[in-house]
Amino acid sequence: MDEESPSESRDLDEWASAVMAGYDGVAEAYDDDRDPAHETALVEALGADLPADARVLDAGCGGGRAVLEALAKDFETVGLDISPEQLALARERAPAAALARGDLTRLPVADGAVDAVTALHSVIHVPREHHERAFAEFARVLRPGGHLLLTTGVGEWEGRNDNWLDGGAAMQWSFHGRERSLELLDSAGFDVTEATVRDDELGGGEWLFVRARRRE
Repeated sequence: MDEESPSESRDLDEWASAVMAGYDGVAEAYDDDRDPAHETALVEALGADLPADARVLDAGCGGGRAVLEALAKDFETVGLDISPEQLALARERAPAAALARGDLTRLPVADGAVDAVTALHSVIHVPREHHERAFAEFARVLRPGGHLLLTTGVGEWEGRNDNWLDGGAAMQWSFHGRERSLELLDSAGFDVTEATVRDDELGGGEWLFVRARRRE
């Protein structure tokens, strides 16, 4: 990846279109390369904390691995993604889940509609100056006391790969470091209960997996 300097204000629609094109272009390669086994324990632990009638939003569901394939059989789940090709894979993998196209900064979900939000490897594709907006959206759609499980950066970084996964498609990333992300979650109304560093399964370094609760 080649490091880039962020501009003061990026156009969200333009950025989202680039991420969509990237994931559409590598959908099958990304799905084949992913091994969510190391995330399964975190997702199952989240499921164990939910009521039987819980509603779950997987914000950035990709091809349905890790979250939808684990939770859709037991809970009412909605998978949201910006990539039509990824949603097609999710439809095959988790037919019980409802699916919708959209982005993390403008969730097409009513206030207080869900008991849990997951965002694994998705916030990291939003321009970091808009992470606060994404976290506010997570808080908005969650019921008081609702659960959040997300992935963010260990250190601050932004970059682009013009041939990600050797699939011929470009992809871009943008994220704050650990402390700034935790500060933004606190400001958005979340109490962080767990923050765990794990290696990137695709060899890109490390990610911070965060569990949090929306304040009552």
